[in-house]
Amino acid sequence: MKITNILIGICAGISSYKTCTLIRLLKKNNFSVRVVMTPNAVKFVSPLVFSTLSENPVYLEMFEERSDTKHISLAEWAHLVVVAPLSANTLSKIVCGICDNLLTTVICALPSRVKVILAPAMNENMWKNPTIQKNIEQLRKINRFIILNPTRGKLASGKYGVGRMVEPEFILKEIVKLAKK
Repeated sequence: MKITNILIGICAGISSYKTCTLIRLLKKNNFSVRVVMTPNAVKFVSPLVFSTLSENPVYLEMFEERSDTKHISLAEWAHLVVVAPLSANTLSKIVCGICDNLLTTVICALPSRVKVILAPAMNENMWKNPTIQKNIEQLRKINRFIILNPTRGKLASGKYGVGRMVEPEFILKEIVKLAKK
């Protein structure tokens, strides 16, 4: 399947500012981009920013209209899903199949051929938490998920450690690799 339509999922986290660069890179490389934000993600970067960069409306709520099945139409539109940043909360919801927001519901509704790139970003203690590591390992066993481990560097807390979201350029390289398959 040719990858042209990329759905970006954005979770709450300071790393969401990096997703602006990722969207610019994707548009520059002629990908069509749509964005879904979790309810708390809007506290970090305005949906207007992502709408402007993607040249599409940003999707926030599951049922904005009475007969809305947005989760199905977005799942069918996407050739690839990239969740960047991925929070510990959303990671755990994906593992358990919890569909309590638009992003997690879209991921659950994806056709089996659609890959999902996950770029976690969180505090080092959260990343190293045994439950989070168990959840990561569960997703690694499922062929559809590609985990881009966080890197070491200065974290939002001011401390240095593992937890930084990988750089947008690295995510783009992974997307291009998948697109060439």
